[in-house]
Amino acid sequence: MVMEMDDKAKRKHPRMQGYDYSQAGYYYVTICTQGKLPILSKIQAGLELASAVVELSEKGRIVEKQLLALQERYEFARIDKYVIMPTHIHAIVVLSEDAAGASPRPTLTDIICAFKSLSTRLCNLLDNVQGRKIWQASFFEEVIRSESAYLQIWEYIDANPFKSHDDIYFV
Repeated sequence: MVMEMDDKAKRKHPRMQGYDYSQAGYYYVTICTQGKLPILSKIQAGLELASAVVELSEKGRIVEKQLLALQERYEFARIDKYVIMPTHIHAIVVLSEDAAGASPRPTLTDIICAFKSLSTRLCNLLDNVQGRKIWQASFFEEVIRSESAYLQIWEYIDANPFKSHDDIYFV
């Protein structure tokens, strides 16, 4: 059976249409590894019943360094909370009102693309390979619009290692 062009599944655009992702605000971001490969960390059971410890791999340490370096690269951006799971990252990214020093001001997508590009390059250097993709093509984001939503996302990020077996991004 030959599929017509109209029958093909259309890729859903993950961003809100018409929303200015360069404006100040709080954003919840999830970035998954290519093929959901568990290359960033391992979750180890802690000593206490409900505890878990995230042990970063070499690639995970590179990713963490590049994630935190975004705050230096973009003075108006701050990583408020994050966790690096085996197959993905969850983070709260805060964009402030401060001037960006660039015109036009970089968007959340610009910032995440820079992170993905730099971390991929450094991970590939680590393994002495070229052209390998580390990250899936896009990322999930949610505009955090209230304090209660912020607190709920903060708690989810905090608890994620304890519930990694239930996490939809950890397959």
